[in-house]
Amino acid sequence: MSWHQDLLVGFDLETTGTDVERDRIVTAALIRLEGGGRAAARQTWLLDPGVPVPDEAAAIHGMSTAYVQEHGAPPMTAIEEITEALADALRADIPLVVMNARYDLSLLDRECRRHGLRTLTERLGHVPAPVIDPLILDKHVDRFRKGKRALQALCVHYGVPLNAAHEAGADAAAAAGVARRIGEKYPAVAGPSPRALHSLQETAAAEQAADFQAYLRRSGNPEAIVEAAWPLIPYQRTHG
Repeated sequence: MSWHQDLLVGFDLETTGTDVERDRIVTAALIRLEGGGRAAARQTWLLDPGVPVPDEAAAIHGMSTAYVQEHGAPPMTAIEEITEALADALRADIPLVVMNARYDLSLLDRECRRHGLRTLTERLGHVPAPVIDPLILDKHVDRFRKGKRALQALCVHYGVPLNAAHEAGADAAAAAGVARRIGEKYPAVAGPSPRALHSLQETAAAEQAADFQAYLRRSGNPEAIVEAAWPLIPYQRTHG
């Protein structure tokens, strides 16, 4: 049975912003989805991140500073639970589906470090794997398609329902749905084992970064640095 016909775990974060080094987790969701797409289990978290939620972030995911301060869990407690839940899934070798994994997993890594918790890498003894990233896969199988590749756009392209965009649970389930559709449509990525597919995406992510770096140079922005590491930006690279 191919990975896209088997159990998957979808994961998503909603945050205070887009900087993996400085921003914080506001909501998180982990959903176990059976081969047919039915949710077998669902875990969600609402955090008080300990910093104000910018208005522009709240406008996207609906969580204001006042709301998370009243209803959110302490960040250390929630981040420990989130990280251990992911570790449990990966220890069982269940593929973890994360849209733009480089962002979510790196931000979670920095949150663990901020609160003195063991990172996901430290719990597993290796970089998180197997991870399936619909963003990387879509660019790999359909390199020259024009248009946006955000989750909402991919859901439209692959015919996956997304009725509550930027709600972590809905986004996690939709990302898994997109990954399944890519597996159904493209035998070249359906055939490899999850571990082999993880390695394929590492290579694809580096190639995509190189392509984008070349594009920036041609566009007159040669100083811009494009991150090639996937699914996690190394901490040492950004902290000396």
